[in-house]
Amino acid sequence: MASQIESHRASAEIVNGDAICRKKSIELLEELGLPKGLLPLEDIEEFGYNRDTGFMWMVQRKKKIEHTFKKIKQTVSYAGEVTAFVEKGKLKKITGVKTKELLLWLSVVEVYVAEASPEKVTFKTGTGLSDNFDATAFALGE
Repeated sequence: MASQIESHRASAEIVNGDAICRKKSIELLEELGLPKGLLPLEDIEEFGYNRDTGFMWMVQRKKKIEHTFKKIKQTVSYAGEVTAFVEKGKLKKITGVKTKELLLWLSVVEVYVAEASPEKVTFKTGTGLSDNFDATAFALGE
């Protein structure tokens, strides 16, 4: 486990096992007003959320997985460990998520849904580039 996770463990709600981890991650995304299929991780060992600091993490058994959101033909890579600071409508300071643009993998550092346009999801990369997508592309099972 990374030290970033360790420093947020103390007052965090932590669950283990794929089924409960998926359920908790979907509940958190729903609570934040984000699409429920945004984090399609597989075989999750641990999910943690520290409400005091807004820090959440997910740890998969596999080192990484790639998922293609078919509606928008976008491939996203999720590392074995995904972390983010969360607030209403937003995941920020994300680690462990990359998106493929042309031939390059770019780190996704922020994902948000603006109150003014809840039907759109914006992804921001570490290079400063951002892109908007229809929120329905990130529905569960897509």
